[in-house]
Amino acid sequence: MTSFDIYVFFLCFIVFAAFTTLFTVLIVSLIRFYLKLVKLGAEDDKIKIEYEKASRRKKKGCYDKILEIAGFAITIALSVVMLASFITSTVIGAREHRVVGDAPALKVVMSSSMSYKEEINKYLFENELDDQVAVFDLVVMRKLPPEEELKLYDIVSYERDGDLILHRIVGIEEPNDKHPGERYFLLQGDAVHIPDKFPVLYEDMRGIYCGEKIPFVGSFFAFMRSPAGILCILLIIFACVATPIAERKIKLAKDERHAIICPPEGGEPDGDDAPTDDSAEGGNGDESVDEEGGEI
Repeated sequence: MTSFDIYVFFLCFIVFAAFTTLFTVLIVSLIRFYLKLVKLGAEDDKIKIEYEKASRRKKKGCYDKILEIAGFAITIALSVVMLASFITSTVIGAREHRVVGDAPALKVVMSSSMSYKEEINKYLFENELDDQVAVFDLVVMRKLPPEEELKLYDIVSYERDGDLILHRIVGIEEPNDKHPGERYFLLQGDAVHIPDKFPVLYEDMRGIYCGEKIPFVGSFFAFMRSPAGILCILLIIFACVATPIAERKIKLAKDERHAIICPPEGGEPDGDDAPTDDSAEGGNGDESVDEEGGEI
């Protein structure tokens, strides 16, 4: 990773920490307010309807359980895919500027300079060079052959001023009096009508492209390496952790309230639904008065 990539990563982490703290405080406040409503009975009607529907579904089968398992599995799968994509994009970014070794490396094409054949570049048509790459293609870079084996029209990547450029060799200048002991390579993009400004040395090259690519997939990996993508990953992880905790607390409060307002058969309701001692004594008192009145 370049110093800029490290800077972006830490900046995104700081922004994520700030937003997470803010949203955590807000969500916790809302959950506490909702739990108070449940305890005070403001949600009793909704709780009764919800549990009646759940009870009917349980009698019909294990539909809820299947949905719960399916939702959990989808959440885990999405989290794994996002995390794997983030790790892959990070590895791609870290290896992009290194010289490709025996193991191939992936590169996301971020320029349109090789996306089509410029008509003025007659050599492309004369030699039937149809291995162009478009923006956001994910290309496979292979290990460079020895310098003397590089030939005209090979596509190589090279680094210049911190940027990684993927262009075609359009000219080779052998060592001479002006540059003894050094072989100069002239590179040019297929969609560009002039060669690159400066010749390229073999030591500046990073890898060679042999035609292996996956079209447009690189856009996803490019997004995952962007500040928005990093924040997206962090927020998804936060949501996967926070959501089950919040749901568990709310369900526990609803279960407790449901046990109060809808006690099991044979049980007595608690709180306001239970008969008071005064009403019970009053009933007995009336009966005794009637009995006395009857005796009189």
